[in-house]
Amino acid sequence: MTSDLYRRWLLEMWNGDFELAYELVTPDFTGHWPGMDVTGPAGLVEALQQGYAPFTGVKVTLDVGPIVDGDLVSARWTFTGGYRGGIPGASVAEGTEVAFSGHDILRAEGDRFAEYWVISDAQTFNKKLGIS
Repeated sequence: MTSDLYRRWLLEMWNGDFELAYELVTPDFTGHWPGMDVTGPAGLVEALQQGYAPFTGVKVTLDVGPIVDGDLVSARWTFTGGYRGGIPGASVAEGTEVAFSGHDILRAEGDRFAEYWVISDAQTFNKKLGIS
């Protein structure tokens, strides 16, 4: 069940169906990004919208997993998209294809996710965008 929930999380919600957050996470959901926490489904939707705004044609793929251990699930993914502009310090041309990978760990409560930790390859992301 948790592996199916994760596949919906990554392959549907992270590929553009942001409103699924209201179905996939608990009302008191907490998402932990490096340097930022978000709460609740609305906070998650806002974080997704902000993260996608500088890109077109976003595609998120599942590379490894999901790996389930009790109420925890983890996986490795890859994000690709065309840079449309708007990231401070980025020096690449608009339209440049950007790809980077990351790892998720989520904690489920019943049939929804209650907590999320993510780490992504910021070094590769910055390099692809020409950020020093």
